[in-house]
Amino acid sequence: MSRARQGAGAGPKVRAAYGIGTLAVLLALWEAASRAGWVPRRFLPPISEVLVVFARLWADGAFPGHLGATLLRMAAGGLLAVVVGIGLGTAMGYRRSIAELFRPVAEFLRPMPPVAIIPALILLLGIGDGMKVVVIAFGCVWPILLNTADGVGGVHPILVDVARNFRFSHAATLRKIVLPAALPQIAAGLRVSLAIAFILSLVSEMIGSTNGLGYFILVAQRSFRIREMYAGVVLLAVVGYLLNACFLKLEARALAWHRATAGASTT
Repeated sequence: MSRARQGAGAGPKVRAAYGIGTLAVLLALWEAASRAGWVPRRFLPPISEVLVVFARLWADGAFPGHLGATLLRMAAGGLLAVVVGIGLGTAMGYRRSIAELFRPVAEFLRPMPPVAIIPALILLLGIGDGMKVVVIAFGCVWPILLNTADGVGGVHPILVDVARNFRFSHAATLRKIVLPAALPQIAAGLRVSLAIAFILSLVSEMIGSTNGLGYFILVAQRSFRIREMYAGVVLLAVVGYLLNACFLKLEARALAWHRATAGASTT
């Protein structure tokens, strides 16, 4: 029994080691391809040189400043999407009349690419942070809204009936019964929106901005500072990985009860 447990525990560690090894091989191929001249070195410098530039930009404070601007816009747009998405999604899932009123509008707007509204937003809001926050919120709200509506609407009616028998108010029913039951599906929408927020913050900065990682990478490319451009791309990969890892940690803590219940039901 103890050996089986040790083997099960070693599984994720072994997979993580394989993943790190795969990344190391790809970086080594990048280095070799550039130094051997398999690709034009001026367009794809060795990763070792890119990392040196990365360290210099971080030490100089260039990267922290641009990263802070990107994360601030991302957080503002994401927070707006969370408030609207969870609020309206809860109402749509809890009340059929509200769902019938808003779902056609949601289905009409949802397929629209967020970048398509940037020209109109520039006319209305200019190229400041307001435009970027609205673009991020517009792209992020749909996974949150639809997952919340489906999660709330999928709560078993018996749970709601029990709350009514105990004379729970609508607010108490939502807070104590409905939203906790719908939380796994809401978390799935939030995870999707996290990646969307990161992407849209970069795209909006490339279109009109004076700071941020998207702005930095675009200016570096146009100025033919190729090593700095790739250093910015490396930073994007690191930040994206860390954001997803942090979200998974928070999700695991918030949904520990759900995973324990699901594990107990399958045994």
